[in-house]
Formats: sequence, structure tokens, C-alpha cells
Amino acid sequence: MGYRTVGNAVEREFTEKKSVFIGIAKRVFTEEEAKQFISEIKSRYKDARHHVYAYTIEEDMHIQRYSDDGEPHGTGGIPILDVIRKNDLRNVCVVVVRYFGGILLGAGGLTRAYVKGAADAIEAAGVVERVSGHQIDLILEYDLFGKLQYFLKENQIDIKDTQYTDKVKASVFVETIQKEQIVQEMMNLTAGKVEIEILEEELFYKRGKKLLKEFEE
Repeated sequence: MGYRTVGNAVEREFTEKKSVFIGIAKRVFTEEEAKQFISEIKSRYKDARHHVYAYTIEEDMHIQRYSDDGEPHGTGGIPILDVIRKNDLRNVCVVVVRYFGGILLGAGGLTRAYVKGAADAIEAAGVVERVSGHQIDLILEYDLFGKLQYFLKENQIDIKDTQYTDKVKASVFVETIQKEQIVQEMMNLTAGKVEIEILEEELFYKRGKKLLKEFEE
């Protein structure tokens, strides 16, 4: 459970023999989202000659689609899809727009340009991990909270939704592979005086060592 995808949708542009190429990579979760993104790019760059794309959907890449959009067969869509595969990315759509500059690039030149456009777009967006983890809810006395805060900070675990009532209530996100160790250390640190509720496993975005429910654009 878990996979690699892209972060922020950022455009990258370069010129090859007077043709301008613009690459954009976006995180998508359904084929409808991918198609909508492609339509948005076509509308944004409606005066461009070609809008070549590829996308993969689902963690096992069950859905894979591509289009040369008028370029010679095999020179755009498949090379872009190959870049996605080589980067081991899931749930991602890459579109490379081309403004024709009047000079033919040839099949090899086109393929290299579309590979570069896709690679640049992925680099600009950044690669992020989707990992399995748990939200852990904690309830403890005030005099123990400082120790717990220090421990979590040292382990680069952010505290979420802190509530101060008769006791301190807080939530943290912990990766599944670290769950047992982190829970045990929190129990040891508080001499077992912390109430712990572990919620069901779900997917999180991982930035550095920190987990996020939603990726910050």
C-alpha cells in the first residue's frame, strides 16, 4: 500500500528549433479528472498545434492512456508514458503542448523533445510519496504533555487539533511501519498514563518525514 505521484502542477517551457514545448504534470485520481485536466490545457493553449499527453490511474497502473495528438505515431504519447513509468509514478497526467516553429524535428527529434517536456514537467511538479498511516488520538494530563511534545518534535511528527479541556487531547499522523514503535515509546514516556486510540489505516502524503492528509499546493 502506497505509491509515488507528483506534487504541484508547475509549467516548464523550452524551445527546440523554434518549436516551443510546454510541459505540465498534475496529480489525478480518476480518468475523468485526467480528461478534464487535458481539456483545460487544450483550452488554455488552444492556438497550439499539438497537445500530447499520457496518464496512469490507480496504484497498479490499471488504466494507462496516451495520445500523439496529430504527431507521427509513437513520437509523443508513448515516450511521455515511458517517462511516467520510469519515474514509477501513479495517478498522474502529463501534457506537453507544442507550438510548431516551422522546422521539422524528425521522429527522433520529436521523441527527445517530448521526453524532455515530460521529464521537465515532473521535475517541476516534484515527486511525493503516498504512504499508509494512521491518525492516532491522544488524551493525557497537562504535566505530561510537554514531554510528549518534545518527543514528537524530535521525531518530526506534527501535533494536530490540540484541545485543552480537563486534559489535553491531541492527534498525530504516524506511518504504519512506525506505528508500533511510536506508540510504545509514547507509552513508556508517560508511564502508560496516556489514552491512545488508533484510527483505521489510510493513505497520507509524505513530505520529508511528515505526513499530510492533503498535499499543500
